[in-house]
Amino acid sequence: MIHFPKTIAATALGAAVAFTPITQAAEYAFDIAGAHAFVQFRVKHLGYSWLYGRFNDFNGTFSFDENNPAASTVEATIDMTSLDSNHAERDKHLRGQNFLNVSNFGTATFKSTSYKVTGETTGELSGDLTFFGATHPITIDVEHIGGGPDPWGGYRQGFEGRAVLKPAEWGLDLEPSLGPASTTVELMLTVEGVRQ
Repeated sequence: MIHFPKTIAATALGAAVAFTPITQAAEYAFDIAGAHAFVQFRVKHLGYSWLYGRFNDFNGTFSFDENNPAASTVEATIDMTSLDSNHAERDKHLRGQNFLNVSNFGTATFKSTSYKVTGETTGELSGDLTFFGATHPITIDVEHIGGGPDPWGGYRQGFEGRAVLKPAEWGLDLEPSLGPASTTVELMLTVEGVRQ
């Protein structure tokens, strides 16, 4: 058996630690200024067609480690008064007291609780959605579109997500305005984040 002096062993151990790659989640902010993030929705109108809309004002952050996606976290805030369905009178109605009541519930928030990897570029993001005065868990199906450097010296990651909500769980009844087929709302999320 060969015995190494303690100083040599300590030096070797220190070098091994120094050259072991250490990874940790990077923090990203939604690219709102560049309009590379979108919060959109669709809901059936009378069961005959889809009504599409979006929220123009929102912000958020996420952490993401390409080597450990399961550690990802997300937080987002949506200004409910910014609802836009491309029809001024309808938007006034949707924002009103008989519908979203944005004068009393002007903000919605989402905070993730876990992320489960389901494939090479896919996962399930679970978290708590608060709006209309109530908080309930939701799950968002996520696809990692890609990531890397941008032309301006930054670094970006991009994702898309989809979720199906039942507004009645939050105490919101869509049927009087949109018909009995409107018991669910589909969320379509596009998020490009810039590393901070």
